[in-house]
Amino acid sequence: MKDVQIESSWKSVLQTEFEKPYFTQLREWVRGRYISTTVYPPAKLIFQAFDLCPFDEVKVVILGQDPYHGPGQAHGLCFSVLDGVPFPPSLQNIFKEIQDDVGKPIPKSGDLSYLAKQGVFLLNATLTVEKDKAGSHQNQGWEIFTDAVIKILAEQKSNLVFLLWGAFAGKKESLIPPNKHLVLKSAHPSPLSAYRGFLGNKHFSKTNEYLLKVRKKPIDW
Repeated sequence: MKDVQIESSWKSVLQTEFEKPYFTQLREWVRGRYISTTVYPPAKLIFQAFDLCPFDEVKVVILGQDPYHGPGQAHGLCFSVLDGVPFPPSLQNIFKEIQDDVGKPIPKSGDLSYLAKQGVFLLNATLTVEKDKAGSHQNQGWEIFTDAVIKILAEQKSNLVFLLWGAFAGKKESLIPPNKHLVLKSAHPSPLSAYRGFLGNKHFSKTNEYLLKVRKKPIDW
């Protein structure tokens, strides 16, 4: 993470953020953790959400909290897992809602790269985590960085769709200027809360209706 390796359009809009003292401290701290313990995702995939979805192509923002902390799961996109990895419960519910909402069959792979490549920015608030230690890299500076990312998107782009699932993501609405974007909020897809308003939220069809209205290509969920 010495010189931040990130897709060029993101690098240009985030360069001033990378130069701030908190980010320098965060970078050094994260580098130390990768050296001394097992951290997910692999270092080269920390900014995968940015690399697969350039700044200029973002249409939809989905916000997660932490990467998965089990072996082979996290690969830099929130809620996503690589081919062959069993679907975590939240991802199962996301696919169930996509199927119920827009009629798309549940896929065999939990890799959401196909969404990122269509302009769905799959951002975790914290971009790294230690093996078997949920939340272990929270409050080290990642949230300052990802809040800045959300603000930059909200201020510099127009007619985005923000999908904020659960109380944590819902609080990020304060970073988004009203009347400039579509913000859709619901319960989290976790089995603990999915039946309290995630399942049946129709966020995927509502997103596409809005994108069509603002003359953007809808997402093939």
